[in-house]
Amino acid sequence: MRRRKTHKKEPLLVGWRFATVCSVILFAFVALFARAAWIQVVSPDRLRLEGDMRSLRTTTTTSTRGMILDRNGEELAVSVPVQAVWADPKQVHAENSLTKTRAWQALADVLGIPVETLQQRVANPKRRFVYLQRQVTPSVAEYIRKLKLPGVHLRPEARRFYPTGEINAHLVGMTNIDGKGIEGIERAYNEWLTAQAGERRVRKDRMGRVIEDLGVVSEAREANNIQLTIDQRLQALAYRSLKQASEFHRATSASLVLLDVKNGEVLAMVNTPSFNPNNRGQYQSFRARNRAVTDTYEPGSTLKPLIVVSALENGIIKADSIVDTSPGWMRLGGKRVSDTRNLGKVSVETIIQRSSNMGMARMALQETPEQLLDTLYRFGLGIDSGMGLVGESTGMIPQRRRWSDIERATLSFGYGITVTPLQLAQAYAVLANGGVRYPLTIVKRAQQPVGEQVIVRQHARDVLQMMESVIGPGGTARKAAIPGYRVAGKTGTSRKAIAGGYGSDYVGVFGGMAPVSDPRLAMVVVINEPQGDLYYGGDVAAPVFAEVMSAALQLLNIRPDAATEEQLQLAGQEAYNVPHT
Repeated sequence: MRRRKTHKKEPLLVGWRFATVCSVILFAFVALFARAAWIQVVSPDRLRLEGDMRSLRTTTTTSTRGMILDRNGEELAVSVPVQAVWADPKQVHAENSLTKTRAWQALADVLGIPVETLQQRVANPKRRFVYLQRQVTPSVAEYIRKLKLPGVHLRPEARRFYPTGEINAHLVGMTNIDGKGIEGIERAYNEWLTAQAGERRVRKDRMGRVIEDLGVVSEAREANNIQLTIDQRLQALAYRSLKQASEFHRATSASLVLLDVKNGEVLAMVNTPSFNPNNRGQYQSFRARNRAVTDTYEPGSTLKPLIVVSALENGIIKADSIVDTSPGWMRLGGKRVSDTRNLGKVSVETIIQRSSNMGMARMALQETPEQLLDTLYRFGLGIDSGMGLVGESTGMIPQRRRWSDIERATLSFGYGITVTPLQLAQAYAVLANGGVRYPLTIVKRAQQPVGEQVIVRQHARDVLQMMESVIGPGGTARKAAIPGYRVAGKTGTSRKAIAGGYGSDYVGVFGGMAPVSDPRLAMVVVINEPQGDLYYGGDVAAPVFAEVMSAALQLLNIRPDAATEEQLQLAGQEAYNVPHT
C-alpha cells in the first residue's frame, strides 16, 4: 500500500495572545521593579529593620571582679574562669536531642542532677534559654563539650575563690553565684570591685560569624583591686590561737582585733566559729557576721583604765593619789558594791592592778555623768568607727536625765554600757599612743592620716604605766606576760545580761598593748560564754593575747624593751665580778 503523504501544519501566530503574554510579563517586571524601588528607595526602613534584626548583635566584653589583697599583696579573694552549662529547649526539641538517652544520662551523672530534672528543665519548646548548672570546672566543661548534645551549650563566667578559706571569712566576706558581694568587704566595696562590661555592635552571618564591626556602644570599666591593712601572717596566727582557745574552753564565740597604734590600721581581725566561703551550700547568714564589729558586750573591768583617765582629766585624782577603799564594800541604792577583800588605802595603780570596784566607785562618784560620758566618747566608744564594715554596731552608752549613785558606780567598772571588740581596741590604742586617736581603717591608705589629741599625753602615759602592773606580780593578768617585752593591759570578766538582771554566763576579755616603752600594737581578745571552771579574762583571754602579741612583735621586727631572766642573771654576774673600789 502506498502511504499517504501528510504535511505538518505551520503554527499560526495569534497576535492578540502573544501581545497578552508579553504584556503580562512586562507588567510583572514593571511591578517587581516598582516594588524593589519602593522598598529600597522610597521606604527602605522596614527592610533595613528586618535585616538588622536578623544580623545585628550586641556583644559584651568579659569582665573580671577585682582582687582583694592583704597589706603585702597576698591574694585573699580572686576570680577564676569557669563555665556555665545552659540549654536551648527549642533547639533540643527541633533536633530531637532527647532521643540520645545515654548522652543525657552521662550529662546528669557528671552534673550530679537526676536526668528527669534535666529533661523537665528543657520540656518547654518555646523557651530559648535555661541554666542547667552554673560554675562547673574546666574538666567537667570539657567532658560536656565532648558529649555533643544538640541544644546544650557552655558559656564562660567567673567564680570567686578565697585562698585563705575560713581564716578571713568574716572580714573578706563572699559573693553570690552572680558575683555580687553579700558579706564583708565583698559587700561593703561591691561597686569598687565590680567591673563594667563594655558593649560592641557587630553584624553576624547566619553561621554566627562576625562579618562587620560597627563600633563601641559603651566603654568598659575595669574593676579595681582593694589592698587591705590586714597582715595575712598575723591573721592566720590569730585565728589559729583564738580557735584553739575557743574550742578548749567550749566558748560560744570569740573575737580578736589587733591594731597598729601609730596609724589606726587593723592588722588582724578574726572570729570563731567561722565558715568556708568557698562552699556556698553551707552558707548561713548568722554565721557570716563579723562579730568583732557587730556584737556588743559589757566590757567589765577593761573599762576601768578609761574611767581613771576621766578622773585625771577632771582633776578628781592625781597619778600618785591614795584612795581609801575601806571597808571593802558599800551599799548604794539598796545594792552592794564590793571587792573580794578590803584593800584599805591604796594607790590608783593598785586599784588598776587589783581591779578594785570600790576604788573605781569612789572616783566615779566624785564626777558628773557628763564628765564620764564625754571621756568615753573621746576614746571612740558609742560612735561608728567609720570603716564602713557591714553590720557595724556603735555600742550603747546610756543617756539618762537623772543618774543614781549605783548607776554611776556600776558604769565605773564596766556595767550598763556595751562596746564592740573593735571599739575597745581603739580605746586602748589611744592610751598606747599618748592620747592621740587615729581614724581606724581596714583599707590601706596612700598617706599617713592625721591624728587627734583627745586625751592629755601625760594622763595617757600615767595610766599606761599603771596597766603595766596588771601583768606583773600581784596583777590579774600574769598569763599575758611576754618574755623580753614590757606589756600593759587589763582583764575584764562580766556577766551576760538577761531579762530582769544577769545570768550565769560570762564574757572573758583582755585588752593590752606592747611594748610599753614605745607602744606599737594594741589588741583586744573576747571569749564569749566560756564553759567550765575557767572563765575569768586573765585565764581565758590573756593567754591568747600573749601568744598572738609575741608572734606579732617578732614578725614585725619590733625590738624587745625588757631584759629577760638570763640577761638579768648575766648582768648580776658581771656586777659581782667587777672589783669594788
